[in-house]
Amino acid sequence: MGFCLRSLPQFTAYAISLVLFLSAFTFTSTEAYDPLDPNGNLTIKWDVISWTPDGYVAIVTMFNFQQYRHIQAPGWTLGWTWAKKEVIWSMVGAQTTEQGDCSKYKGNVPHCCKKDPTVVDLLPGTPYNQQIANCCKGGVLNSWVQDPSNAASSFQVSVGGAGTTNKTVKVPKNFTLKAPGPGYTCGPAKIVKPTKYVTADGRRVTQVMMTWNITCTYSQFLAQKTPTCCVSLSSFYNETIVPCPTCTCGCQNNSTHPGSCVDKKSPYLASVVSSPSKNNYAPLVQCTSHMCPIRVHWHVKLNYKDYWRVKVTVTNFNYRMNYTQWNMVVQHPNFDNLTQIFSFNYKPLTPYAAINDTAMLWGVKFYNDFLSQAGPLGNVQSELLFRKDSSTFTFEKGWAFPRRIYFNGDNCVMPPPDSYPYLPNASSRQQISLLTLMVTLFSSLAFYFAYV
Repeated sequence: MGFCLRSLPQFTAYAISLVLFLSAFTFTSTEAYDPLDPNGNLTIKWDVISWTPDGYVAIVTMFNFQQYRHIQAPGWTLGWTWAKKEVIWSMVGAQTTEQGDCSKYKGNVPHCCKKDPTVVDLLPGTPYNQQIANCCKGGVLNSWVQDPSNAASSFQVSVGGAGTTNKTVKVPKNFTLKAPGPGYTCGPAKIVKPTKYVTADGRRVTQVMMTWNITCTYSQFLAQKTPTCCVSLSSFYNETIVPCPTCTCGCQNNSTHPGSCVDKKSPYLASVVSSPSKNNYAPLVQCTSHMCPIRVHWHVKLNYKDYWRVKVTVTNFNYRMNYTQWNMVVQHPNFDNLTQIFSFNYKPLTPYAAINDTAMLWGVKFYNDFLSQAGPLGNVQSELLFRKDSSTFTFEKGWAFPRRIYFNGDNCVMPPPDSYPYLPNASSRQQISLLTLMVTLFSSLAFYFAYV
């Protein structure tokens, strides 16, 4: 053989290096890629609209081009590092979280002197003289498909010490976006063609002085190390209810970390839920086997001659979170034959061009678009009616269950395929029927020969 034991360490080292090299491409590079929304991103556009004696005035706008991923309360936080010694003289529609050291300025003091400012949106109800268009939403951005009118956020910033021409201005660096926690990775600012604006009457086009764009993409793995939702399954043809996998989003650990979950039967539940916390948005979930804030249950409910019906229920187990404008994305091969949906909105998504197997579902406004925190009202549900396609339809091998489910843009954990509810064993029925036929035949023959 051409392989000897002396070469084993070299071969092992080579194999380990190869595995690590391939894993870098297999895992890391795909973390921020969403196959159901391949072009989804959050784009920041920085428009310099006028020059000032020591800098410029700019309109900064964030566009949420993700089809189904929101930025929820407490909203976005945007940061960057100045390329030179810039300061922010004033802002409209947003503010920095810290002023920094402005002691060298006398009289007119800048809004922020930090090298790396952090900016947050203003809250609803801000006085009109501090607002601009698309501002003051508390940092909340809805998804592009669900609510395009609220998928952008803007603020105005007056920058000093920055240069007064497009030749002397240097673009900021190291952009960061928290929404509200980690998860987004922003690329470098790229200078693009200046934005053009058309007046309301459509008779004049104006152009800004300079424009640069920053593109940020989302990674669920960077956002949180554990999943945030899971899926359970059931069907009319099997008594088995397949629960979410145990410890999907963590395990109960009240012995070492008291308060990691709340027993819904606890007499102290009200005081625990309402107790003050440093971060009221940190999940406080009901004690369950899966410990997930959100569970989606898919139940195959009825079977008709030409149609079949599914009931979908979303349950909130988080005592500290009300989900407003929630949405769910489901991948199933029969969505091209969806006939009717009750009490949810529906829009088909086609990430694979001609293949229509992905649907976005969300609540009806003022009816069930608000998913209350854990408790008696902490769920929403609807039913879906599908038409059968004789060439593809079957209840066998888990076909009736979804391939993938997202809630608010995060991929939910599915049960293992071998645990799905299964059809009664057809082969057993055939064997019993054949045995019955043989017994009947022999009994008939015995009866015949007994009387011949």
